[in-house]
Amino acid sequence: METKIREIAADDYNEVVVLWNDVLGVRTVTDENFQVSMEQMTKAGNYKTFVALLENHIVGFISIVHGLAVGSPNGYLHITGLAVKKDFQRHRVGTELLRYTENYAKNRGIPSIILCTGMKRTVAHAFYEHNGYDKDSFCFDKTIKLN
Repeated sequence: METKIREIAADDYNEVVVLWNDVLGVRTVTDENFQVSMEQMTKAGNYKTFVALLENHIVGFISIVHGLAVGSPNGYLHITGLAVKKDFQRHRVGTELLRYTENYAKNRGIPSIILCTGMKRTVAHAFYEHNGYDKDSFCFDKTIKLN
């Protein structure tokens, strides 16, 4: 079976939301807020989400944003989400999504890709290292109370 990768379409949103929640364990992604976010990201122009299909069924996705940074010519790509259905993990789908993203960066002259992953996601760490990504920093986050 050959994996086909293409940009996400509105008809794909529900399946990607299921993957985001089931594989990544993020329970705050809903069909509604995903659609609103996708509309905002499309309007911004520097976000992309690609889906991986096997026999016309979505089995994975990768979301990226092209960021700019002082001292970094043409910025970098930040992978903000990557998930593959559990039944298709270890079948090269994730690797193919990474390679597609790497070629996307190369074709646009973007010299680096960054990502963050949870501290306890050791299988994901091994996957990224196996695919040539170096563990070279820590990511920190802080939730800001808006009320």
